[in-house]
Amino acid sequence: MSDEIVKNYTINDLRYLMRRLRDPQTGCPWDLKQTLQTITSHTIEEVYEVVDAIERNDTEHLNEELGDLLFQIIFYSQIGEEQGQFDFDRVTSSITDKLIRRHPHVFPEGTLESVRDNLSDTQIDDIKEAWESIKKQERENKGSQKTLDDIPLALPALSRALKLQKRAATVGFDWTDTGPVIDKINEELRELEVEIQRGDIAAVADELGDLLFSCVNLARHLKIDPETAMRNANEKFSRRFGAMEDLVGDKSIHDHSVEQLELLWLEVKKAE
Repeated sequence: MSDEIVKNYTINDLRYLMRRLRDPQTGCPWDLKQTLQTITSHTIEEVYEVVDAIERNDTEHLNEELGDLLFQIIFYSQIGEEQGQFDFDRVTSSITDKLIRRHPHVFPEGTLESVRDNLSDTQIDDIKEAWESIKKQERENKGSQKTLDDIPLALPALSRALKLQKRAATVGFDWTDTGPVIDKINEELRELEVEIQRGDIAAVADELGDLLFSCVNLARHLKIDPETAMRNANEKFSRRFGAMEDLVGDKSIHDHSVEQLELLWLEVKKAE
């Protein structure tokens, strides 16, 4: 076994590495070409890889993927510093200040050092209500007057639908139980069927979107994250389809009729 000592690098080492990569004279040509806009797709990819490692319970790769995601933040901060807009210290200070402000039940005097005497009587619902109230005030301070203004357009569609509905619910635009939500789903399904019969593709797409939006609303009322539910459904389909291919054996799955594949599918489901 090698006696080589592995150096433990710090966040400051990573920031120094980033500055080296962006050095106009001795840096990396690829890194030097990047802008805030060009690395966004890489950031999204890294976030999904973090989630994937968590869902696979792969802690070894999670460590690596979290490092990749952290590097994205360092990358943005370096570009921001070069442009005189922001830097890593400002990013760190901003998030610390925001979290102190949004947790008055932990930092009662609005400082990092302040401590509350007793947290046992703090209710989760009270904390959530205070959190939303503080966020509302922050939006107003930023000039975001409308309730839904600051919900990011780039969010995955199911996640954004959930956020839109949660935010609308804070002003009372919501049903109190699942009954009307299910009725709305059935209504949207009927409207979709009508447009399918008419053959208007644009109208079909519109009604299908309304149906999906209503399904997200049901998930919200059931306290189920729709994005997680959809990922689980995708994984279940993938697992079952793979098991179906195993049942086919040496034969090609393409050589089976729809009826035969349906029987195989039911066999797989029964075996679970």
